[in-house]
Amino acid sequence: MKKFYFILLFFVFLCVSAQTKVSGIVVDNTNQPVPFANIVFKDSKLGTVSNEDGRFYIESAQTFKAIEVSMVGYETQLVPLNKEVNYNFKVVLSEGQKLKEVVIYSGKTSKKKNPALDILRKIWERKRKNGLYMFDQYEMEKYEKVEFDMNSIDSAFMKKKIFKGMEFIFKQVDTSEVTGKTYLPIFINEALSNVYGDNINKKVKEILVANKNSGFETNEQLIAFVKDLYSEYNIYNNYLTFFDKSFTSPLSRTGIDVYNYVLTDTAYIDKKLCYNIVFYPRRKNELTFKGDFWVNDTTWAIKSINMAVTKSANINWVKDIYIEQEFDVVNDSVFLLTKDYMMSDFALNKKEKSKGIYGKRTTFYRNHQFNVKKAEDFYKEDVNNQDVSVYLKPDEYWAEHRFEKLSKDELGVYKMLDTLKTVRRFRQLTDAVSIIGSGFVPMGKVEYGSIYSTIGYNEVEGMRLRGGLRTYFSGNDPWRLQGYLAYGFKDDKIKYGLSGKWMLEKKNRIIISGGNRRDVEQIGSSLTNTNDVLGRSFASSALFTNGPNGKLTNINLSNVSLEIEPVRNFNLQAGFAYRTLESASPVFSMNYYTDDSHTTIKSDVKQPEFNFQIEYTPKRKTVGYGVERKDVDSPFSRVFFYYTRGYKGFLEGDFSYNKFQFFINQPLIIGAIGRSNFITEFGKTYGKVPLGLLSVIPGNQTYFTIENAFNNLNFYEFVTDEYVTLQWVHNFQGKIFARVPFLRKLNWRENISVRGVIGSISNENKAINASGLEYVAPTKPYWEYSAGVGNIFKVLRIDFSWRGNYLDLPKANRFSVKAAVGFYF
Repeated sequence: MKKFYFILLFFVFLCVSAQTKVSGIVVDNTNQPVPFANIVFKDSKLGTVSNEDGRFYIESAQTFKAIEVSMVGYETQLVPLNKEVNYNFKVVLSEGQKLKEVVIYSGKTSKKKNPALDILRKIWERKRKNGLYMFDQYEMEKYEKVEFDMNSIDSAFMKKKIFKGMEFIFKQVDTSEVTGKTYLPIFINEALSNVYGDNINKKVKEILVANKNSGFETNEQLIAFVKDLYSEYNIYNNYLTFFDKSFTSPLSRTGIDVYNYVLTDTAYIDKKLCYNIVFYPRRKNELTFKGDFWVNDTTWAIKSINMAVTKSANINWVKDIYIEQEFDVVNDSVFLLTKDYMMSDFALNKKEKSKGIYGKRTTFYRNHQFNVKKAEDFYKEDVNNQDVSVYLKPDEYWAEHRFEKLSKDELGVYKMLDTLKTVRRFRQLTDAVSIIGSGFVPMGKVEYGSIYSTIGYNEVEGMRLRGGLRTYFSGNDPWRLQGYLAYGFKDDKIKYGLSGKWMLEKKNRIIISGGNRRDVEQIGSSLTNTNDVLGRSFASSALFTNGPNGKLTNINLSNVSLEIEPVRNFNLQAGFAYRTLESASPVFSMNYYTDDSHTTIKSDVKQPEFNFQIEYTPKRKTVGYGVERKDVDSPFSRVFFYYTRGYKGFLEGDFSYNKFQFFINQPLIIGAIGRSNFITEFGKTYGKVPLGLLSVIPGNQTYFTIENAFNNLNFYEFVTDEYVTLQWVHNFQGKIFARVPFLRKLNWRENISVRGVIGSISNENKAINASGLEYVAPTKPYWEYSAGVGNIFKVLRIDFSWRGNYLDLPKANRFSVKAAVGFYF
């Protein structure tokens, strides 16, 4: 969600000229647009491809007198350029003799008779023998520059009242070489690093040497967004992941099924004969590119590639993605990536004149070394990067070590942005969007929030109001205190929660924490519980429900814990907790018998517990080095183990037991058919315990989806002391709807899921039950399935869920409809 908020931030604020600029549209004799036409400056290799509407823009620092426009099936058109700047050209192509050697046929025949496909197959054969893959180990220096710019700046935009007092920023307006639009830089980040790789053991390590930025450098959510936005990719891979979407690479082995390929030219580049191949998609609305590449005729290595995401691609908030890579010839057989440029145009819609934000990343590589073997522990990742000196390099250092000099306008951006931060109006605007993104309102050294938990409702408390505070000196605070107060108008009671955490040692993130909470909770909404004193389920206070939510529990929880991260993304925690559980509603009982004769009944549970947990999250990326870190939005696996030991007699404890719980989450991107998520939970409780300490299979009586809950189960419908759950959720990302003409333009996305659980409850736990609730366990596997439509209005998903069995249980929900709201690319 943070991605969309920071795009909104840039919309709020929403020269050096090249020698030759040309923009226009390519049409045929009937005045219909010609998509994917090839446009190049005459007698050069600099060119572009028209978009799906036939429009194009091309510019160069050199002076050219003409452009050539060509397309398979049409005569090549030579268009003279009378001026250096030529806007709104209309190029009309006439139908001509189709060239047999570049015709794209269908079926197996096309794969044999198209020379472009013959070249593509040779690229596949050699792709693991090119560049860095030819060596056991490699090293190189890397320079990366990331920039965000407002685009489509015009005089009307500059005069908006929102910019009053900030008019000086428009002195930095420039023109994009890719789109020809005016833009205003608002954020720059530069980074120097050393990269090491081991192809044998498949390990890569990047050491940050220096980092410099301006604009929003203290905003960790933006930094996390930037890191997630520009993930690493390899054009030789079958699929390229951008914004959590899998785009089919033009070099993919499956590319023949989704792209048209045309062999257009041959030329010598750096004294090497190369072929030029143009590619464009066969169908609209699929996650594909258009563009061209040059490939060497002997090594079949890519010399350069330019590609842009098609306008119809099913992706939100992004109007254009443009990628450009250049490779240098090291010797007769080695081509190495030396420049990687990517530009994204973020916009609320994909209209040609809509204003948006450019996100641009330029990366250079140099000083390659090969087969220098490192010790095995060299690639071990640091748990907490705390070398602050990399962010404090002086301007003289950057002037000496940058791979390429900044332009005059880029240097001016640093000064402009530093000045802008002193403007009160600007700070108010950035604070407003930060509040929306984080949910917390800055108030000096403390913050109020979360604003999203302010109002709630349940049958016990009625309308509920909540307010909280937390300390916040910076994003990397070594300690933090946080608390809240809540009041229910129906039960007329005040609830509260207070927690604190302190990082004792930074290198291995040794953290001590503790707190206390007295509140009303729906403990039947999740299986794998922890002792987080401020954690509270959405089900406890959902404003809208599709059934009574009176089975709530008064909980008084105190805990203290110590955690350590000895290895990156491997966390150990041990703690002690004391909890009191009691029914919060007269219509819900947690009573249990305390003796075998069933003569004594008790309604509350007092329970001291020792707990130990292990959490492993491989490939997780984080931002910050304080006591709290933020995850970068990239898919990663999670393995979680939680052990609880309850004590009877100690501190008036009521029960002695052992509970083991496991949770495993595995996301999986399956190429062109979308993204899956597999989740399993299993656990067992050894010992005699009452309802409040058993494992209740999580139900969902709200109108919204709840993670890891069963949509068609009521709260407390299944109660177990041992269980196994499995769920599979898959998002096709519009793959099916893209092939249905009347649905294609809606950009809806299909998702399906299947959830199941099997479990049991022991006779001894049934025997002490005095709650009046009949314990039912899913001894025969319970299952449900759903199908849904997402990306409705770009923010809404509707799931339709059906119950597979146990249809004869009282108040069984055979069918339900759930909604989810979020901002997704």
